[in-house]
Amino acid sequence: MHPLDPSGHARRAFLQRAGQLALAGTAAPLALNLAAIGEAAAFSATDYKALVCVFLFGGNDYAGTVVPYDEARHAVYNQIRGAGSGGSLAIPRAALAATELVPTQPLPDGTRYALAPEMPEMAALFQQGRLAIQLNVGPLVMPLTRQQYEARVLPQPPKLFSHNDQQSLWQAQGAEGSTRGWGGNIGDLALAANGQSMFTCISVGGNAVFLAGQNALQYQCSRAGAVSIEAVRGSSWGQFFWDPTMRAGFEQMLQRTQTHALAEAYAAVTRRSLAAEQRVSAAIAPAQLATPFPAGNSLGEQLKMVARLIAGRNALGMKRQVFFVSLEGFDVHDNMSTRQPALLRRLSQALGAFDNALGELGLRNQVTTFTASDFGRTLSVNGDGTDHGWGGHQFMLGGAVRGRMFYGRPAPLSLGHSGAPDDQWHVGQGRLLPSTSVDQLAATLARWFGASAEEQHLVLPNLRHFGDRGGRPDYPTDLGFMNA
Repeated sequence: MHPLDPSGHARRAFLQRAGQLALAGTAAPLALNLAAIGEAAAFSATDYKALVCVFLFGGNDYAGTVVPYDEARHAVYNQIRGAGSGGSLAIPRAALAATELVPTQPLPDGTRYALAPEMPEMAALFQQGRLAIQLNVGPLVMPLTRQQYEARVLPQPPKLFSHNDQQSLWQAQGAEGSTRGWGGNIGDLALAANGQSMFTCISVGGNAVFLAGQNALQYQCSRAGAVSIEAVRGSSWGQFFWDPTMRAGFEQMLQRTQTHALAEAYAAVTRRSLAAEQRVSAAIAPAQLATPFPAGNSLGEQLKMVARLIAGRNALGMKRQVFFVSLEGFDVHDNMSTRQPALLRRLSQALGAFDNALGELGLRNQVTTFTASDFGRTLSVNGDGTDHGWGGHQFMLGGAVRGRMFYGRPAPLSLGHSGAPDDQWHVGQGRLLPSTSVDQLAATLARWFGASAEEQHLVLPNLRHFGDRGGRPDYPTDLGFMNA
């Protein structure tokens, strides 16, 4: 069980507390987030919904993933990407024909895109209407122009172009060292809706600040299932769990009242871990999916476990869940022409299989998957790779997604520093200045998950700078890519 009783969290108390803190002055928005969210109980959910974050560690190359396809833009892209000393990094236009994306609403000025040739599964999902693309999204404190960025006259995300810090900014809206993620904040809202709040936020991709809330805890699974105590060979007692008699004896010992506070706390955590392991193992045991997942694909294996956990949602007492999975290796400073295609192939195959598994379960409309990454990369090449950037393109997948659409502004194809319009949306070397913030993306997902407009502002403190409340209706807090 969760250490705090979620039944004591009342939505009325949450909003009342929020109103009280709003009187505190200019520091109120941050105080609201830290103090009020812990009192939230969320929406009274009767259906099931899940968010799945697919984090691409290292910084995915936006221009080699969602590739300009119309003749004019591809020619510019080819000229820029073909300038490396290690050979051309531009994908030939003929190689993109099979993965061209044909949206229901054409982009302006004849702009067309295709996915990298290694992504046929995702191209098919786009054409089937379950995949959408958010163009040029990244961390922002508030809307920003290139001139404002260069003059440093408005708040900017800290430590730009740093892996650890930008990973944290995407997941937790603060630099490295942040302890609360927006996935965990959304999870806080869902605790009372779930019978076992411990399983609200689950990572199959390792430790992630994204899932850390004020009250929501991050439960970690391996690709094989619950992490059992006997598998923790580094522990002082794990070795004994291989023997059933020793395990039974140890479990009996855990039931004794300990006289020392630390010993009792240790025993309580161990009891909770054993109970959680047994419950998860029992829940996923019947969930043997017929859908094949790609062999030797770590992301596919993680998503298969997520699908099995979702299949076991009723046994776990779940109405709302947030998951985290990941794929590493996107820091392609060199050998990009070989490394990037292999990564994109794994991503596409894994997401294609996951969509099929959700179709098998009849849950495509209840699960929304989205990608995130440290940052995009430079449009320019450094020889046979690319360097750290800022904005990039991200995918949203699911039956509730308004798919076969591009959202946001097409990215410029420019390396210049002039007054030309295309030069206003990059900050040098084709590093995109985001035209959509992570907060806007997150708020759109949170609304679908069940969070009210007020709750969205509480879990996303920078959201107050966007939309009507921030006086920027051109940066809406609902990007429109989700159905109700």
